[in-house]
Amino acid sequence: MIRPVLSVRDLKVEFVTRRGNLKAIDGISFDIARGEVLGVVGESGAGKSVTGSAVIGLIDPPGRLAGGEILLSGQRIDNLPPQEMRRIRGKRIGMIFQDPLTSLNPLYRIGEQLVETIRTHTSLTASGARKRAIDLLAEVGIPAPERRVDSYPHEFSGGMRQRVVIALALCAEPELIIADEPTTALDVSVQAQIISLLKRLGREHGTAIMLVTHDMGVIAETADRVAVMYAGRIVEIGPVQEVVQHPLHPYARGLMGAIPSLQSDTNRLEQIPGAMPRLSAIPSGCSFTPRCSFAFDRCRVERPEAIARDIHPVACHLYDQAPAKAEVVA
Repeated sequence: MIRPVLSVRDLKVEFVTRRGNLKAIDGISFDIARGEVLGVVGESGAGKSVTGSAVIGLIDPPGRLAGGEILLSGQRIDNLPPQEMRRIRGKRIGMIFQDPLTSLNPLYRIGEQLVETIRTHTSLTASGARKRAIDLLAEVGIPAPERRVDSYPHEFSGGMRQRVVIALALCAEPELIIADEPTTALDVSVQAQIISLLKRLGREHGTAIMLVTHDMGVIAETADRVAVMYAGRIVEIGPVQEVVQHPLHPYARGLMGAIPSLQSDTNRLEQIPGAMPRLSAIPSGCSFTPRCSFAFDRCRVERPEAIARDIHPVACHLYDQAPAKAEVVA
């Protein structure tokens, strides 16, 4: 059996407050294989970005890891000292954030920032690092990289800055890249270019990619598998075509129903009533119950666990009933 690049087991993240401990992530598990793109999708507050931050060891107080394990190529990393985790970030795990300006220092030239990162994580000389920086800029589609390597961040467009951030993430040829909303601040045509670039890099470098987004269109175009998160839990996970075309969980079906389609003749998109619950007011039982039109008594008192259904797991009591009842919503 091939070992996954990233393996998360029963991860729990909580925030300590005066009113008690609030669970932001409540026992999630998933794997990402070499060269695979796992999309993590859900509304704001679902726990997507917190999951990514937990993987790279950037949960700041009052947040803390409250349980579970995170393994990178078989090595447990969630219990490492901060200085060891810093060495892993950038070298074995690359990061791409939503706003490239938060990753780039406006006072330094692009080349200086790339060279510094390359020399920190490799044994290359200054001239070797500069050559690699230029090669990376060319690989991510920056025109005239020999000239643009000496430009400042403000001299690039938003899409070009995001390409530079991707080059930064690739400096040490990491095993895993965490991409947190990497296309949100970009216009649609540039989004398509960044999506194509991420897919190609994963395919050519064999890098595992965790793509965090709320945009189902980006997931459908980019991911191999998708994990749907709600209130700190994964409610459904499976191959992207299966989840997009045949979603099982009522929340997943609501998300997919909100995607516009050229084939559909409906005048209105579906909508999910209500809002994501606050961490201080997550309902008992299934947290989606207040918004779910299929909820019944068991949903209000018992939290559903993942059930193998067809070829992907779903955490919903509807699929733990007699087949006839489950087929009503399948």
